[in-house]
Amino acid sequence: MAVSTVAHKGNPSPGGAVGGEAAYKWVALSNTSLGMMMASLNTNIILISLPAIFRGIRVNPLAPDEVTYLLWILMGYMVVTATLLVSFGRLSDIFGRVRLYNLGFAVFTAGSILLYLTPGTGNTAALELIVFRLVQGVGAGFLFSNSAAILTDAFGPSERGLAMGLNSIAFVGGSLLGLILGGFLAVFDFRLVFLISVPVGLAGTVWAYLKLRETSVRLRKQKLDLLGNTTFAAGLTVLLIALTYGLLPYGSSSTGWGNPLVEAGIGAGLLLLVAFVFIELRVAEPMFRLRLFRIRVFAAGNLSAFLYSVARGGLTFMLIIWLQGIWLPLHGYNFVDTPLWAGIYMAPMTGGFFLMGPVSGWLSDRFGSRGLVTGGMLVSAAGFLLLAALPANFAYRPFVLILVLLGFGIGMFAAPNGAAVMNSVPPEHRGVASGMLSTIQNSGFVLSMAVFFSLLVVGLAGRLPASMYAGLVTAGIPPAAAAQTAHLPPTGALFAAFLGYNPLGRLIPHQVLTGLPAVTRNLVLGREFFPSLIAPSFMASLRLTFYLSAGLCLVAAVASFLRGGRYIHGAVEEGELTGCSSRVARAERACEDGGC
Repeated sequence: MAVSTVAHKGNPSPGGAVGGEAAYKWVALSNTSLGMMMASLNTNIILISLPAIFRGIRVNPLAPDEVTYLLWILMGYMVVTATLLVSFGRLSDIFGRVRLYNLGFAVFTAGSILLYLTPGTGNTAALELIVFRLVQGVGAGFLFSNSAAILTDAFGPSERGLAMGLNSIAFVGGSLLGLILGGFLAVFDFRLVFLISVPVGLAGTVWAYLKLRETSVRLRKQKLDLLGNTTFAAGLTVLLIALTYGLLPYGSSSTGWGNPLVEAGIGAGLLLLVAFVFIELRVAEPMFRLRLFRIRVFAAGNLSAFLYSVARGGLTFMLIIWLQGIWLPLHGYNFVDTPLWAGIYMAPMTGGFFLMGPVSGWLSDRFGSRGLVTGGMLVSAAGFLLLAALPANFAYRPFVLILVLLGFGIGMFAAPNGAAVMNSVPPEHRGVASGMLSTIQNSGFVLSMAVFFSLLVVGLAGRLPASMYAGLVTAGIPPAAAAQTAHLPPTGALFAAFLGYNPLGRLIPHQVLTGLPAVTRNLVLGREFFPSLIAPSFMASLRLTFYLSAGLCLVAAVASFLRGGRYIHGAVEEGELTGCSSRVARAERACEDGGC
């Protein structure tokens, strides 16, 4: 049995630093912030440096037999991280959060070293990169699943919002740094993209081992829920892999949603997750206590986090394609230079978060989270609607203001929502609660990529062939070659733009290009021809994704508002909540403890 405890206002939670040890909480914050920055940096650094990576290993990621490598290097890290978070959170509650967090630093660093040392070229090197990237994902899973729990253990209820706000700055800062560093380092050597994490990982591993200590309430003499762990991991893995392969063309279709294997994977994944729920409701020592969802703040916080993750998970990907495939070439940038500049031009969104993240965390510590997270979702919805109103070749100043607005929305939501969720659970379940919240968010990101990219591809498949055929013929391409190019799956054009290639240079057959007059060849391979050709079809589909994101944010705002008043687990007895909030908290505490 776990030891029951009560968190006291203004002091660290049970086992946290008190008295002369008050500085420990800042050690915990700085170390977990370093871990979050490193893990998030490696998500976006790959996003930007993929062209250099594939050139370095001599693989054409747009070739029909090799596009799977592109998909797995891009998505595999997120899939494995999302799958393992809940299991790692449960293990941390049993064996110690600091111990497994430190293991995560070490595993992540080992994966980074292996990526840097990747031998060989060709498909073998691509497979090695995927496997080592999955090793990084395992390490990131330990970091993500324990960071919020360690902070909740170290900081008291009146400081957790601020702590998570500062921690979130490190996470978002790592995302921005990844975009810029990936573009910069890839110019010299693709291996430097992986090497950058090694000294950070080594320093973080040693620092965590020497300075972090176990302050959590541990679940001792507990058995692992092997059946629950197996069904959850297998179900989520199969589901996310199926969603990932749904992005690839199948037969004559532009996407793979009609692929029997994708359909079977989605069905099998959902069935396994349903079985997981039934197992968890009946097993004596479940991997995750589903009764925690009876706590209104916990349930509403996770629901709004999922909706928002789906709303903005594909945002970076969509903006990168927009910038690299259309806007930057129209403004005089060569396709090969667009990955670096796309990261630079997206920086204002991070600036908005930097301004609002810690402020919203501090405010939530004093006034509660409901108003901030609801407002954050409304601000985000407004930002998406404003993005939908922009033309393909927009003026940069309005774009900057919208990015800052979206950054403000993220900042208003992230730290207050995370702190509210972690405040609402018993100390002995903070690891698994942190893992569940991270799993929900990461799964939302993967689902967002699948849904938004599919909407984009389906929309382009319906509109692009006719406009591309007409544009190519007008430019002087022979009708037969123009028809062949126009009816290729639009996935190739999008991936080419995403990778910083001139898509027409990859899509038009080489023998056709070499046979064209120099004037015609220079026209179709110029910076402005492809962006002007694709912009009308692309923007019609892109606006649909922005409208969907705005709608999801509005639903998340409703879920956030319905979470009720401020609730801190164990604080009722200390007089921290009064009136209606106190009565609701007592009822939810009794319900969570099985007394409803």
